[in-house]
Amino acid sequence: MTKPRDTQSAGLHYGRRRGWDRPAIVAAAAALAAATLAAGAASALAAPRHAAPTKADAAKANFGPNVKIFNPTMSVSQIQSTVNSIANQQVGNQFGTQRYALLFEPGTYGSPSNPLDFQVGYYTEVAGLGASPRDTVIYGAIDSFNQGGTALVNFWRSVSNLTINVAGSPSCQGATEVWAVSQAAPMRRVQVNGNATFQDSCSSPGYSSGGFVADSVFTGGGVTNGSQQQFIVRNSNLDGWSNGVWNQVFSGDNGAPAQSFGSGNPYTTLASSPVTEESPFLYTGSNGSFNVFVPSVQHNTVGPSWASGQTPGTSRPLSDFFIATPSDSAATINAALNKGKDLLLTPGVYSLGEALNVTHADTVVLGLGFPTLVPSAGNIAVAVSNVAGVRLSGMIFDAGPKNSGALLKVGTGPAGGSATDPDLVSDAFFRIGGATAGMATDALVVDSSNTIIDDIWAWRADHGSGVGWNSNVSHSGLVVNGNNVTAYGLFIEHNEKTQVVWNGQGGTDIFFQDEMPYDVPSQSAWMENAATDGYPAFKVAPKVTSFQGYGMGSYCFFNQGVDIFASRAFESPNTPGVAWHDLLTVFLTGSGGIDHVINNTGGSATSANPDTGVDVVSYP
Repeated sequence: MTKPRDTQSAGLHYGRRRGWDRPAIVAAAAALAAATLAAGAASALAAPRHAAPTKADAAKANFGPNVKIFNPTMSVSQIQSTVNSIANQQVGNQFGTQRYALLFEPGTYGSPSNPLDFQVGYYTEVAGLGASPRDTVIYGAIDSFNQGGTALVNFWRSVSNLTINVAGSPSCQGATEVWAVSQAAPMRRVQVNGNATFQDSCSSPGYSSGGFVADSVFTGGGVTNGSQQQFIVRNSNLDGWSNGVWNQVFSGDNGAPAQSFGSGNPYTTLASSPVTEESPFLYTGSNGSFNVFVPSVQHNTVGPSWASGQTPGTSRPLSDFFIATPSDSAATINAALNKGKDLLLTPGVYSLGEALNVTHADTVVLGLGFPTLVPSAGNIAVAVSNVAGVRLSGMIFDAGPKNSGALLKVGTGPAGGSATDPDLVSDAFFRIGGATAGMATDALVVDSSNTIIDDIWAWRADHGSGVGWNSNVSHSGLVVNGNNVTAYGLFIEHNEKTQVVWNGQGGTDIFFQDEMPYDVPSQSAWMENAATDGYPAFKVAPKVTSFQGYGMGSYCFFNQGVDIFASRAFESPNTPGVAWHDLLTVFLTGSGGIDHVINNTGGSATSANPDTGVDVVSYP
């Protein structure tokens, strides 16, 4: 994602502009260095209700050395030392193998006069261990700052299930929760009391490239979107939203901006989310034991799942789970899955000589600290049978040295899946190249019907290791064959053919962000057919008679010095049951461009017509 951006500047005026120097931005983003953490005094905030502290037994849980568990009896200085040490290692560690989970037991940490302020770097999960986000309260800030002046490569990090009472002054923005991120950096089940911003304006140019927030609450300071070019907020409470750049999508949010898309307006706002299933999460019970809470499916929801009490769902004891480590073989893990065990993946990189086979209904596969699954023999990393209620959350899939047909496959056909107990893929991130050389025909294939996809990034790497048109080869980031599949937050980039292929009936996608491949060597090497230049970013198959798409953007930057064109960004059958809402194309820089937004409708975004955005409000 080290790319040029026609983005809005920091400050009070957010104007569109062009003309920055991509090599300078890339060089700046590559200059990764850990920022100095500072704390200061702030006004007191009323602490939300929280549960009494527990004494969870980390050793008994056997999560390994890279899961750090904190409790309120520890001093702020003790905790600060640990989290600073991890941040200093991880803030610049974009393609390293270290992974961490920082878990906070229920209770209160820090105070207005002695706040806990720290950074979150790569492959670092920060989470509370309460049954409710109100149970773990941190006075201070949990931040993601710019690197080299931008947040364009701030990936693979998360914060969830806690309350932040904003205090201290860890940046030039004063007492503010700064979550300046791009893709693969979710914020879930978080309450922020105080100022919150998704742009770090302390260094220039401050570009940021997309984020995902769900099931969260913001009070007391509003939210500054700033330079975020695209963003999705789902089922949250907002007390203000400063601005938008190209594509801001809100689904089932209280306090969201009103629907206003087209003619430079960036807001797509849905009154409710049609069907949701929140991510499973680890928590401690009143006796200190570890459990995993599994939220249930909900329909037509507005606001956070926990606003009026406990999130609907069920709890499972940790004894139901096989706790895997990177030293476990695929055969060992499969033996546990075959016995009906759920699976908890501890931090690290897992080399898999065969697929992990999920064959039992309602299995939970939960990652801690961004565990990374790498198929080593051209196999699928995880294969889910035609069973209902499987939930996969919180992991990275890296393509291996031999081509895999897919990295994750959900179901074996549209007969699988259940409307009352759907499969869930949430916070799952896919890489072809970047960390290591790798190839995969498709990243994620969804064959089961009624599956819910909630925040994925399928990235064919544009920088890092093993990067090249004939090196990190991939066709598509997502292929949907199941019926009635619902997706929120599809970030799909740089694959060499169509980014998303949607073959199933009755599908819904809410938010799509795409960049076409940068490194196309010639037009003849990139043709859907003899009459169509390039490939569409998102294609709904001709046989499909029902589909709804909302808030979808496709961008282009062809960097090989030759004119490369895509005839269209979106391809659709012309039938009344297939409807598209709020579509956008953007020419970033380079040569060539996109001729039409959808089919033959919508103007061009090309080097000859470098409009910052071409909109189609509805199609047909």
